[in-house]
Amino acid sequence: MDQKVIDGRAHAAGNLKVISQDVEVLKEQGWNPQLISVMVGDVQEAALYVRNQKRIAEQAGIAFREKRLPESITEAEMQAAIAGLNADPSVSGIILQRPMPAHLNVKALQKAVHPLKDVEGMHPESIGNIVYKEMELGPCTAMAAVEILKSTGLKLEGLEVVVIGHSEIVGKPIAFLLLAEGATVTVCHHMTHNVAVHTRRADVVFVAVGKAGLVTGDMLKPGAAVIDIGINQVVDAQGNSKVVGDADFESCSQVAGWITPVPGGVGPVTVSVLMRNAVTATQRQKAHYESEYSHRFVPAGMSPVGL
Repeated sequence: MDQKVIDGRAHAAGNLKVISQDVEVLKEQGWNPQLISVMVGDVQEAALYVRNQKRIAEQAGIAFREKRLPESITEAEMQAAIAGLNADPSVSGIILQRPMPAHLNVKALQKAVHPLKDVEGMHPESIGNIVYKEMELGPCTAMAAVEILKSTGLKLEGLEVVVIGHSEIVGKPIAFLLLAEGATVTVCHHMTHNVAVHTRRADVVFVAVGKAGLVTGDMLKPGAAVIDIGINQVVDAQGNSKVVGDADFESCSQVAGWITPVPGGVGPVTVSVLMRNAVTATQRQKAHYESEYSHRFVPAGMSPVGL
């Protein structure tokens, strides 16, 4: 069997090449995409993501600015900070870094981000649009995972797909995205009695639950595609720490026709989708402002403020 390990880094590099070209076009039109990263407190795991996002943004020619807020900030103050970024025409997209302090309602804050600046695809409007096959600003990880599946060349219509995990920002959006493509989708979760019964008949298995080694080779149909979205820090018998996915790569790779490694699989593609969303958001804001202010006089050197 011609088993294939999907190179997420190479796929992401291809995306970034196109994204960089789109960014140049926007700049020639006077629009400079800019992402704002909002972090509350000093969270090391979030800081790692921020550094990676900044590095990729700079590669694509997208400005990236960090906004750090104190851990003691109130929800009202957070709402005000987001409102200010919504009204700033120089800001293309807003990223709310997680985790956040327990006293902040993350869902309410995601809802506060204007849909035109929701580059993470976390706003209820962005997620809801998937049902109607409007996927311009979809959830980045879900969009990346489905994009990787498409790269295999498998025909999605009629494909038997099992999604393990039903979170609002990964599992459920993946299911809706695949339904829109004509796949037959089963969603498994912590109340599913026997996950293996479902996975053994699946042409594709997506897994995103945060449990190392959950999916093993004996749970797969030979030749199936495994898209592993899990990220887990584990310590081996020698005391060495490493990052692994939710699928046991060693056993699954012996059975699967395609499999994503962790790291180097879905992760890099997710960041590239975030950058693509930044371009899309800038394009949509450009169209919005041009439509809104085409009949008004705006003095030279001034930008319209507010959405």
